[in-house]
Amino acid sequence: MTEHSESTHRHASPTTGTYLVVAGVLTVITLVEVGVFYVPAFQAILAPVLIVLSAAKFALVVMFYMNLRHDHLIFRGVFLLPLVIALAVVVALLILFGAFA
Repeated sequence: MTEHSESTHRHASPTTGTYLVVAGVLTVITLVEVGVFYVPAFQAILAPVLIVLSAAKFALVVMFYMNLRHDHLIFRGVFLLPLVIALAVVVALLILFGAFA
């Protein structure tokens, strides 16, 4: 490819339908979070399930609504690395204080 064609080559923006599907998935994940909270059988694994569901919602919002899927890899790292660090700290604190015992 020539330099001109590479610079003008852009990724297609997601359609309105894509945004609506992602919004629907986010809504379903939120409903699952609320459901897990109120079901007594899930009380033993409540914290890990909510952490995983929240991380999934974070990733969806960052990748679709912030359009990081098409940006440079460093921008993904700026958002995902703090998530991994925060998740590790939360899990370490849960283990330290016996939330999984």
